[in-house]
Amino acid sequence: MNVPPDIPDKLFFRIGEVSRIAQVPPSVLRFWESEFARIRPKRTDAGQRLYRKADVQTILTIRHLLYDRKFTIKGAREYLKRPPEASPNAPIRPVLDEIYGELKAIRDLLDQEHKR
Repeated sequence: MNVPPDIPDKLFFRIGEVSRIAQVPPSVLRFWESEFARIRPKRTDAGQRLYRKADVQTILTIRHLLYDRKFTIKGAREYLKRPPEASPNAPIRPVLDEIYGELKAIRDLLDQEHKR
C-alpha cells in the first residue's frame, strides 16, 4: 500500500497543486468533481478552483479507492456515502474490502488468460 503524501498546511490549494499532490491530471480532478458530491472547491472571481484541505484528503481517498483498491466510480461513491460505523463488522470492513479487491484482480487476470 502506498504511503499517503504530505498535504501542506494551507487553507486553499489551486488545481495544479492538488494535481501534483494526488498525482492525477487536472482533467481527472474536474471529472471527479462531477462524480463525487463531496468535492466542491470554492471559486475565485476569475473562476479558478480553490480546494480546501478536506477536499484534498477526500481526493486522496478517492484516488486510493479507484487506483489502489480498484473500485468503480459507483463503488467508490457508495463507499464514501457509508458512515464509518454503519456496519457491525466495521473494524473488519477494510480487510474485507481489500480481499474483495484482490479477488476481483485475480478474476480479471483469469478472464484475460481465458480470452487468449
